[in-house]
Amino acid sequence: MSILVLEFFNLFCAGLLAGIEVCVHYAVHPSFIVLDDKAQIHLRQNLIRKLRWMVPGFFVPMTLSGIVTAIIQWLMPGHYFSLAAMLFIVIWIVVRIVGTVPVNSATINWNPDTPPKDWKKQVSRVERFHIVGTGAAIMAFVLFLTALVLNLS
Repeated sequence: MSILVLEFFNLFCAGLLAGIEVCVHYAVHPSFIVLDDKAQIHLRQNLIRKLRWMVPGFFVPMTLSGIVTAIIQWLMPGHYFSLAAMLFIVIWIVVRIVGTVPVNSATINWNPDTPPKDWKKQVSRVERFHIVGTGAAIMAFVLFLTALVLNLS
């Protein structure tokens, strides 16, 4: 497989992940607050169920192709940008594992009629982590794009 094809595939996956993050954080999550508690929890649970399979579908190929791309590009102009993108992927992983996955996993099991008393506090905490995760996904995309542009020139 050509390095260019691999770079485009990597960029495609990184762009989709960044797009999902931006849409969820800046469009979907702010829309939750207009709903009553029960409807909001139902919507959160359904969104988590969808994103549980969708996000890894782009994240895993992006990470694997990013690793291979960074290795293959070792002597190319975009190498440092690919390495920086991989750093932001690591940040994204840590933010998800530490900040969002535990609460999202618990949210799936909440009873919308009797949610935990501190559920809004838990969601608020996750939102702060989500800001960092969204930024990391955007930065990874921008850095992979920069690497590709530099390698094409």
